[in-house]
Amino acid sequence: MPKQFDVVVIGGGLAGASCALSVAKINPALSIAVVEANEVSNDYHPSFDDRSIALAQQSVEYLQGLNLFALNSPYATAIKKVSVSDRHHFGKADINCEEFAKDALGYVVEVNPFGRSLHQLLNAQINISLYCPDSVSAIEQQLHNNIVTLQSGEQIAAKLLVIADGAQSPTRSLFELKFNTQAYEQGAIIANIEVAGGHNNHAFERFTQHGPMALLPMSNNRYSLVWCMQQQHVEQHMAQSEDDFISALQSAFGYRGGQFTKVGMRANYPLVYGQVESLIAHRTVVIGNAAHAIHPIAGQGFNLGLRDVQVLSNLIAQSPNDLGSYAFTREYAQQRSADINNVMTLTDGLVRLFSNSSRILALGRSIGLFSMDLFPSLKAPLAKQLMGQVKQGQGL
Repeated sequence: MPKQFDVVVIGGGLAGASCALSVAKINPALSIAVVEANEVSNDYHPSFDDRSIALAQQSVEYLQGLNLFALNSPYATAIKKVSVSDRHHFGKADINCEEFAKDALGYVVEVNPFGRSLHQLLNAQINISLYCPDSVSAIEQQLHNNIVTLQSGEQIAAKLLVIADGAQSPTRSLFELKFNTQAYEQGAIIANIEVAGGHNNHAFERFTQHGPMALLPMSNNRYSLVWCMQQQHVEQHMAQSEDDFISALQSAFGYRGGQFTKVGMRANYPLVYGQVESLIAHRTVVIGNAAHAIHPIAGQGFNLGLRDVQVLSNLIAQSPNDLGSYAFTREYAQQRSADINNVMTLTDGLVRLFSNSSRILALGRSIGLFSMDLFPSLKAPLAKQLMGQVKQGQGL
């Protein structure tokens, strides 16, 4: 006999763990299961090479409200200023938190310790059962449940199933949910960079002739680098020595971010635009990277997934006895579609606009950035996107 749960979350990464904890804390009477394939190690030690994500201010406030994030965490660094510029062209836009009466525009959070803290909370939450390490082998759709058979042989029943197992989601394919993708013909190099003199909590978005770049402030005078470029250039830079890589990075970015002195371990991955064709299936919703794969340059990926979590948690609180019904899942899809489509379209458009070498477009970009800095009202929409200030159900 399968063990019955109200909600089963497949995937215990940042989106899945946040979802389970959010639902559990807002709806403490519900029973929740989380299925995660990878066991979390207990012997973590801080490293120069810890990877990071950007948390928008709205995301920070939501996580704080659920006691899932603390501003004084040693793995969190405030973003107080963001500069957006186009390399070798005039005009730039500076966005300061003081202009919008905020202590920060967002935070850069190191993934490993943040993920570990979420898993500790999963283990401590009384109404969450964690199946880890374990994974899904089959799903049987029934009228009032999805019956999930795990690789371990256990069976669990879900009134509502949440697919949160990433962009390569194997669970999504069990429902034959098509994931439409389009390659950018670009790759991204990610690494942590040490800078002389510190970063003053200053983040940079820099568009160059070869692709966009981002520097996000981290602890210990480090930036988290995302450097996007054509795939052949990725291979060249990955093969360089540390000194040659720093020299190439400094040449491409300039000195607005300071003088780079050290680079940590480099990694790279291909850039893909991807979106699930339907956010819902029988008694099932899709969230996070399993629902949408977004270009990393705007730092919107996890924030978009966390807004999936917010909407889902609120809907569950409003209708706890109707979990998984078609009316419930349809409402989730309706409330999330506009925001997802707008962020995907806007981010994709920005990447394509700033990757175009046309002189006319370059002039237009420069004028636009210059105008933003002259007229604060023009910066407001960009600042709101950076801070994650989105009306749920209505998009940006």
